[in-house]
Amino acid sequence: MIIFDRVREIALVNSAGNILSWDQETYLPSGSADYRSGQLSYLATHAHKLATSDDFLRALADAEQTDDGSDPVRTANLREIRRESDRSVKIPTDLVTRESTAQSAGHHAWIAARKASDFSIFAPHLENLFGFAAKKADLWGFVDEPYDALLEGFERGTSTTTIAGLFDTLRKDLAPLSAQAITRSAPSELPPGPYPVSIQQSFNAVVAAEIGFDFQTGRIDTTAHPFCTTLGPRDVRLTTRYMTSDFTSSLFGVMHEAGHGMYEQGLPASDYGLPSGSAVSLGIHESQSRLWENQVGRSPEFWGKFYPIAQGHFHQLKDFPFEKFLHHIHRAEYSPIRVEADEATYDLHIVLRFRIERMLLNREITVAQVPSTWNDLFHESFGFIPPDDARGCLQDIHWSMGGIGYFPTYTLGNINAAQLFKSAIAIPEISAATAKADYAPLLAWLRENIHCHGGVLDPTALMKQATEKSPSTEAYIRHLKSRYVKSY
Repeated sequence: MIIFDRVREIALVNSAGNILSWDQETYLPSGSADYRSGQLSYLATHAHKLATSDDFLRALADAEQTDDGSDPVRTANLREIRRESDRSVKIPTDLVTRESTAQSAGHHAWIAARKASDFSIFAPHLENLFGFAAKKADLWGFVDEPYDALLEGFERGTSTTTIAGLFDTLRKDLAPLSAQAITRSAPSELPPGPYPVSIQQSFNAVVAAEIGFDFQTGRIDTTAHPFCTTLGPRDVRLTTRYMTSDFTSSLFGVMHEAGHGMYEQGLPASDYGLPSGSAVSLGIHESQSRLWENQVGRSPEFWGKFYPIAQGHFHQLKDFPFEKFLHHIHRAEYSPIRVEADEATYDLHIVLRFRIERMLLNREITVAQVPSTWNDLFHESFGFIPPDDARGCLQDIHWSMGGIGYFPTYTLGNINAAQLFKSAIAIPEISAATAKADYAPLLAWLRENIHCHGGVLDPTALMKQATEKSPSTEAYIRHLKSRYVKSY
């Protein structure tokens, strides 16, 4: 079908951009940033021109007219191509070019600002990036508020009102739960380091392979902010960062990103570029990363198998009791850093970012007020103010990359992960296997119920098909209470 060939051509261009972006985060020399900005801007512009060309729109219309509905996957692909096309044609090409350039400049300014812990370095870039976000929201159109239009690009079929209601319900349970979890958590530290980076890399690779990440079609590299990106149908890249004082930081980063990576590796490779070969949403994508990081990676069953292996890698752990190690990875405490937060407090970080993004888009605050607003809201939820901007409003990469509307998908991922895991382990064979830290049956279940469907179903429909329930906070709250409030 001609339209599918056109979509695959756009995917080819975008994948080239992904390679350049991955290199920008990992190996690009600092003096090469300006030319890289031009390369990325060119590719983004070219992809947008292809997606809004007369040939593309004509091929899409012809395919829609001749589709008789006999092939549900083809029909779903056309529906989602149309959905994305309707959004693309509303955005002028010159806006895409200027935004891509602004994102590259903003990213490098964010790196400098974070290093210096100086928000003023990043502020004009953030002003520019939120200006682009607001302009795109106006062009796309929205019912209630601009955030709706941005959210649709990350989690189709939902709304700001729906997310806000879900978060309000979660906060009512989470506030007392997190406080209770912190109260019952005794101070805990691992035996002193250093935990050499090279040995962490070796251990992380063992774990990633054991849970199912395919190193024949992927690899792990080092960066300042962990991420996963797909460079092609059989080319998935993970990154993590390392702390020589605590090997679990990089490990949980790898397990999180491996969850993303295994989802990408489980998508139909023959449909790469088409909706049926693409992840359905970031809320589902994050469900995969959070499931492997938290439901699996922080479980006693997992460590029953992997703690002896960790002891073999890190001599400091040789005489460190298993129960004390479990208490360490299950400790709850208020942290200024989102990516270092425990499960019991993590979502408070997301709600804060969700509120600030809405405030900025609704022009309730200015960019200049971001640091003070961040600190005020942080104090409201956590009881203290971050020590500096680097550990406050500058800690995340997302705004510098134009990812405005992305943050809510992390909490959606937590909610979905708990619900999916509960459904999976209700199957006796999977429950018995996970009790022995054998995760092949669990991965096979995810392949069958989530990965293989790509973007054919909307996220809510996919969750309902897999778990027989629409997404709700019930399983997630039960999981948190079981792990953080009840005694071992």
